[in-house]
Amino acid sequence: MQIFRTSPARHRFLLALLAAIAGVVGGQESVLAQDSLKSVTARFTEAEITLDGRLDEAAWATAEPIDDFLQYFPTDSAEAEYGTEVRILYSETMLYVGIRAETNGQGYVVTSLRRDFRGTRNDNVSMFFDTFRDGINAFMFGVTPYGVQREGLVSEGGEGFDNTWDIKWLAESEMHDDHYTIEMAIPFTSLKFPDAGDRWGFRPYRWNILTNEQTTWVRVPQNQRMSSLAFMGELVFERPLARSRTPLALIPYVNTQAGKDFTTDDSDNNFSFGGDAKVAIGNGMNLDLTVNPDFSNVEVDDIFTNLTRFEVLLPEKRQFFIDNSDLFASFGSERDAVPFFSRRIGLARDTAGNLIENGILGGARLSGKLNQDWRLGFLNIQGQADPRNEIASNNNSMLAVQRRVFSRSNLGAFIVNRQAFGDHAFLSKEDQYNRVVGIDYNLASDDNVWTGKFYLHKSFQPGDSDGNFSSQAFLIRDTRKWRFAADLVYVNEDFRSDLGFIPRKDILKTGNFVGRNFYPRKGPLASHSFEVLALTWRRPSLDLKLTDYTLRFSWAANLRDQSTFEVQAFHNYIFLTAPFDPTRTPGGVPIPGQQGYYFNQVTAEFESNQGSLVTFAANAGVGEFFNGQRYSAGGLIGMRIQPWAQLSLALNYDGIRLPEPQPDANLWLLTPRFDVTFSKSLFWLTLLQYSNQRNNLGINSRLQWRFAPLSDLYLVYNDNYYTDTFSPRYRSINLKVTYWLNL
Repeated sequence: MQIFRTSPARHRFLLALLAAIAGVVGGQESVLAQDSLKSVTARFTEAEITLDGRLDEAAWATAEPIDDFLQYFPTDSAEAEYGTEVRILYSETMLYVGIRAETNGQGYVVTSLRRDFRGTRNDNVSMFFDTFRDGINAFMFGVTPYGVQREGLVSEGGEGFDNTWDIKWLAESEMHDDHYTIEMAIPFTSLKFPDAGDRWGFRPYRWNILTNEQTTWVRVPQNQRMSSLAFMGELVFERPLARSRTPLALIPYVNTQAGKDFTTDDSDNNFSFGGDAKVAIGNGMNLDLTVNPDFSNVEVDDIFTNLTRFEVLLPEKRQFFIDNSDLFASFGSERDAVPFFSRRIGLARDTAGNLIENGILGGARLSGKLNQDWRLGFLNIQGQADPRNEIASNNNSMLAVQRRVFSRSNLGAFIVNRQAFGDHAFLSKEDQYNRVVGIDYNLASDDNVWTGKFYLHKSFQPGDSDGNFSSQAFLIRDTRKWRFAADLVYVNEDFRSDLGFIPRKDILKTGNFVGRNFYPRKGPLASHSFEVLALTWRRPSLDLKLTDYTLRFSWAANLRDQSTFEVQAFHNYIFLTAPFDPTRTPGGVPIPGQQGYYFNQVTAEFESNQGSLVTFAANAGVGEFFNGQRYSAGGLIGMRIQPWAQLSLALNYDGIRLPEPQPDANLWLLTPRFDVTFSKSLFWLTLLQYSNQRNNLGINSRLQWRFAPLSDLYLVYNDNYYTDTFSPRYRSINLKVTYWLNL
């Protein structure tokens, strides 16, 4: 069984065979999944549209209406109870969307006036524009009854969704007793599309939170995501569109910060400036440039309790990395081995092994569509040297290409490279460079019943080029009633990606899943499902020794009032190869290594209907934990003062009881959140995060003024305290201004 360590030939053959089978499954030529294609014509207009949300211009009467929306929830086999009408006009420079949404006259559900609202928590009408009609990537725009906007990038056929993307466009609304109306104006310069094209993939959809109804113009089966691009209509333009002309955008920033580290008694006062530029290259490509970027967080990460042995993947929030981020970040397996993880850039380990910020001199990022079938991405960022912390200057780069195959599948290849610069005594030979190359096949059948991923990656570093493979074969069949999945992942013990995310190496992981969905016609349940998941991990370097397995049984229910409930039962086995203390107690005696542990657990979760002014969620768990016991409970209560404020309090408790001499622990995570929106341009968010596992109480209070489109002034106060002594840890105040200028 040593082939997994020294000769991956058989493994590559298995991947190739499975990929070939998947290609047959995905090899359909139709672009859209539904049998009869819905279509709407966008009328050209030279009339002036006053954006006030009223739809009273004569031009709107000439536009073709679409109003045959269908339910997605609580059922996917009925017409919409509350009607939605959408009309589309366009001029030489602007795409206009007019919307009329019928209601029951009892008010609207809107959590705040902040841009980029969460679609599942707010009444809204949103829409997808698949401008290249590839069924893989799309733009999303949405508006609430209060005229609050959101925009996002849809990727991976609808599996990926990123609402941190920002672009300039306008929307206004008007509310009435039994309906609301919306006018949207999206500059063609804010979109990418083929030259002289005359049709896009298109689908509007609506969340009606108060009446517990979700509707869509093109039917989407309830077992599929609402965001799936397999289910799209067609937007036909009366005359071909002119060339896409994205303006040059300059985004300078000025940042001043004053802070103090109370542990070392060091003060940190600095002033910095820099900026980004966005340059259009052809119809589908963007060139992003950055000089002395400010990657300081005006938005903090949510903290969490970690009782595992592994690192946790956190989302990227920095604008420079957002546009076409899937082209770089979707390679590999998100749970097992990702060759490129952009949050690695700008961070490094100091001499004590602590993660610290590492300055960036500048960088460039070229990404987008070459045509309907080809995508290209190239990234190059140069980091600063920090000899005091023994950090060399590193060049971080990635080249990625992606080719659409069949209707919605794609084949991608990449090269990731980290190269150290300088002749430093502290720089070891094995850290001079790290390179990863690979190829991925992403399967998505025409109707999205079959999906999957098949990849093979290999890393190189000085003196180490033999083996070093990472690979996966993953296949899902998802029908209305049944869902099956099979997974096979291999990560060699010497596989390495310095710019990636690899929680564990030397694994051969297998996974099998089966689920059965039910759709009751009567009663409180809209749908419910039973699922069984089996995962195993083996160590190829230890003659395929079994080191972990999880067997999970679950029942999940979606109620007609949109509340949810889930019960799960786990049977676990973990072989600890090294001692481990899940409590992270300083000086604590760890659980012995070189020993296997069996334990069982049961958990339950409930989330209430989000249409109420007061909402809540609760979870609880009990069971064995390694050689002891674990008790957990948590909850969240939220209150909406519509539309001005959203107040919430989250609490999580984990009680760990281990036999002597291992330490017990009572781990608390407390998160009050106060989100106040004075208007659509002035916001105040205060977040407190208390974690005794991290020995930290953090306070982040941020005042944001959007004084111009996508241009902001931030005043941010951060304060951190040790929880064991309640003494100050680090404190700072930050004033930052960014301005988006189109040339």
